[in-house]
Amino acid sequence: MAKFELIMPKMGESIMEATILNWVKKVGDKISMDETILEIATDKVDSEIPSPVDGVLSEILYKENDVVEIGKVIAYIATEGEDEAPKASKEKKSKKPKKEEVQEPVQVEALEKPLVQKETVQLPSVQNGGRFYSPLVKNMAKTEGIGLEELSAIPGSGSKGRVTKKDMLQYIENRGKAPVSSSSNGHSVAKSISAPATPTTHFASGTDEIVQMDRMRKLIADHMVMSKHTSPHVTSFIEADVTDIVNWRNKNKKKFQEKFGEKITFTPIFMEAVVKAIKDFPLINVSVNDDQIIIKKDINIGMAAALPSGNLIVPVIKNADHLNLIGLTKSVNDLANRARANKLKPEEIQGGTFTLTNVGTFGNVMGTPIINQPQVAILAVGAIRKKPAVKETEYGDVIVIRQMMFLSLSYDHRVVDGFLGGSFLRRIGDYLEAFDASQEI
Repeated sequence: MAKFELIMPKMGESIMEATILNWVKKVGDKISMDETILEIATDKVDSEIPSPVDGVLSEILYKENDVVEIGKVIAYIATEGEDEAPKASKEKKSKKPKKEEVQEPVQVEALEKPLVQKETVQLPSVQNGGRFYSPLVKNMAKTEGIGLEELSAIPGSGSKGRVTKKDMLQYIENRGKAPVSSSSNGHSVAKSISAPATPTTHFASGTDEIVQMDRMRKLIADHMVMSKHTSPHVTSFIEADVTDIVNWRNKNKKKFQEKFGEKITFTPIFMEAVVKAIKDFPLINVSVNDDQIIIKKDINIGMAAALPSGNLIVPVIKNADHLNLIGLTKSVNDLANRARANKLKPEEIQGGTFTLTNVGTFGNVMGTPIINQPQVAILAVGAIRKKPAVKETEYGDVIVIRQMMFLSLSYDHRVVDGFLGGSFLRRIGDYLEAFDASQEI
């Protein structure tokens, strides 16, 4: 019998850990290839993990509700064969050392920046004294002017005292409020750092209802805070005349569904304009790694989708520039339907390079969206409303009723300045206003 290592799979370039929700199979159970072994959850999606091989589940290394780093062995599957060394569920997996010699990898904070050359997340580096600091923590310390000596004195709540993003945010908020002593070379040294913040006491009246955040809401909250801390947000606005688009859709939506079996919404039309504008301004389609700008060659458009639970998820249309309006429509409808049914695959919510959110769905005319890290820009489209507008004609200016819509672009001012962000947004509006209303289905 050979041993096969079941590895916690990589769920996305910004995901470094996952929570085990449920072991579908127990030790001793026979398993067929592609049969579900366990269910896991990340901050993006819940997913079923299938078996890569036929065999028997011989050992489970982590229990339910454990948070496990990507790439760690979580179980062993006994398979038929003569090999004695464990095989890995990933290519080029190094031979597993003896159990007593295995060093515990340092837990890596989720949602950290990817490396430039590889689609992986940069691992923590060792600082003086053997303490680990993740790239996010080091970047936060650099931004706030926190030196190594001060950083080493910050209490860590992570594994083996590791400083986490939460610890840094808490420390920065309370920096300098309370002196804390720490030792250096065995001597007690007073430092002006804060003790862990005391939770604020909120008094609820008899009519208040207290609802605990679910797991996804907590992770979304962390992601939003991290994004605002990482990127200086700037938002620009334009108003576009989309009358031709509205009239064309009203005229052709029935015919479109009869011919292609799909409902045509405004979202794929907006995406088509976004893709064209990204081709004109490729520096919008980038991410940042420390002082390096990574220009993405693929145009992968994420679309923010509200779930029945009230939470948010962002499925991604890969290589959107390779799809025409029909292809975009099919992809949008498919991903939206499966997002609401919680049927998305892990690879369908990763790899986005730009995000579109439609706040008009909720009747809002505009919004200031938060950037979906590690991207550098996100577009919000508002509700389409009839408004009086001035239209230039050969006989002079006239006031007419037009279908108008606000568009807002939030962008990372570290790498996207006002000229680039404003020009890109205006180009999207230009493409929408130039929509060919005479095109046939």
